[in-house]
Amino acid sequence: MIEDKTPQRTSIAQLGEFGLINHLTKNFGNIQPSTLKGIGDDAAILDFKDKKVIVSTDLLIEGVHFDLAYMPLKHLGYKSVVVNVSDICAMNAKATQITVSVAVSNRFPLEALEELFAGITLAANEYKVDVIGGDTTSSQKGLIISITAIGEADANEIVYRDGAKENDLLIVTGDIGAAYMGLQVLEREKQVFLVNPNSQPDLDAYTYLIERQLKPEARKDVRTLLHALEVKPTSMIDISDGLSSEILHLCKQSNVGCNLYEDKLPIDPQLISACEEFNLDSTTVAINGGEDYELLFTVKMEDFDKIKGNPNFTVIGHMTQESEGIHLVTRANTKIQLRARGWDAMEE
Repeated sequence: MIEDKTPQRTSIAQLGEFGLINHLTKNFGNIQPSTLKGIGDDAAILDFKDKKVIVSTDLLIEGVHFDLAYMPLKHLGYKSVVVNVSDICAMNAKATQITVSVAVSNRFPLEALEELFAGITLAANEYKVDVIGGDTTSSQKGLIISITAIGEADANEIVYRDGAKENDLLIVTGDIGAAYMGLQVLEREKQVFLVNPNSQPDLDAYTYLIERQLKPEARKDVRTLLHALEVKPTSMIDISDGLSSEILHLCKQSNVGCNLYEDKLPIDPQLISACEEFNLDSTTVAINGGEDYELLFTVKMEDFDKIKGNPNFTVIGHMTQESEGIHLVTRANTKIQLRARGWDAMEE
């Protein structure tokens, strides 16, 4: 007898809205003391006592923010949580809760949503955030995900974008540009597949780049690292839209200029190899590619001794007087005006 390997496909309409919600949320439990009431009522109830509450929200839309041709639904669920937790981390705060809203077209069976929510559950456990509510509805345009993240911090711990001062050091965590190159590799393989569906991609040379695109991680560790070093940033932002765009945000809101040094940019060797293969300039990719979800922050010059040599941080520049402008200082010691060439959510 031949085994039927056709994947199970359960229509969402069979469950109805409340049945679907109960089914998808049955694995969510509450671990945060501030969660008094999570899923199951008209609204969640949170108690942060003397803490300040931080809230951020993001939309992820099929065809704009992700392509299901190469983005597995479980990875998409994980990433959708990460991009929101990263915003909380960028305030030097701790993420504690999220809400999850999903609009889905009838081409998605229940099993597809189970995969998506398996990724959400994995990320919620990894980042120790409680899923406390959300919404589900139908969509005429594919899959739409909206997540709101909630976090907490003491008032004196919160870091904003507008606190950078002249002579502050500009620091980035991890390395940059890899997520963008991972996307280029995946897009190329998609085009190859469309021409020849039988082709088997060999992606071993790009594993780090692809992981940075499909399964990024928010830098929840940085808050703890800085606290242990007794360093409080003067300003901070996460790198979602590209390093150049984020530097311009910090400078504009802090009323300062900046010198960014090309030879200081932290770039993974796999990125350099891929850029050579794609005939792309690695510096251009590093400063303009988005979705790294690393943290970009400034510290006072006197804190340099505390952070130098730490493998998590790279000093990539310093802040100047606003009148000096915002520049990339090349390896040839030439100053080029820095422009925002990263991701723009409103571009066609």
